[in-house]
Amino acid sequence: MTIAFATGTYAQNTFFPTKTGTVLLYAQKDAKGKPSGYSKLTIKNVEGSGNNMTISYVAEILNKDRKSDNPPNEMPCKIVIKNGVMVLDMSQMFAGLLKDPQAKIEVSGVPMELPGNMQPGQALKDADVTMSIDMAVMKMNMAMKMTDGKCLAIEDVTVPAGTFKSYKITQTVATTVMGRTVSGRSVSWYAPGIGTVKTESYNDKDQLQGGQELTEMN
Repeated sequence: MTIAFATGTYAQNTFFPTKTGTVLLYAQKDAKGKPSGYSKLTIKNVEGSGNNMTISYVAEILNKDRKSDNPPNEMPCKIVIKNGVMVLDMSQMFAGLLKDPQAKIEVSGVPMELPGNMQPGQALKDADVTMSIDMAVMKMNMAMKMTDGKCLAIEDVTVPAGTFKSYKITQTVATTVMGRTVSGRSVSWYAPGIGTVKTESYNDKDQLQGGQELTEMN
């Protein structure tokens, strides 16, 4: 088992891979900790350096056997580092729906931000995303709000890919679909130079519902 530490000081962290060609494999897990599927992130291009970068990558959904669909279910995405703050545009999670030529989709919201100089006890800004889908025969509205974000600690977390010194972050997540809102809590561990290494999702009764873990990295 390897132990990965951040390079440099914790004052200048980038919570995402910054090397072209890096591949991260994640396992999605159910409430019992069993894999229900996989996803793969591949870094395609990095522009800029230091506190200001744009990282282009492809996210691909894999099946339980870690195999691609035919054709592959891929989504091009970007991460922006601006003045040392990583900006995560949550509307990218709906990118797959934009491939439907029959759908008229409008997406808006406030991106999630992770400061590179984040410290335990620090509060995070609220984030949200709203999507409106018009498919002629059906209209649907979806929204997600992430509030009460906070960095709880810096700690070692062990996943199949290794042991990583990570920032533990918690957020309240409220998802609304067709007027019905479901609330819960997410806990994520972000490692400098890598990004998310582990995530857990809980319902409003604080019961574990599932999550994901970093399985491989190369």
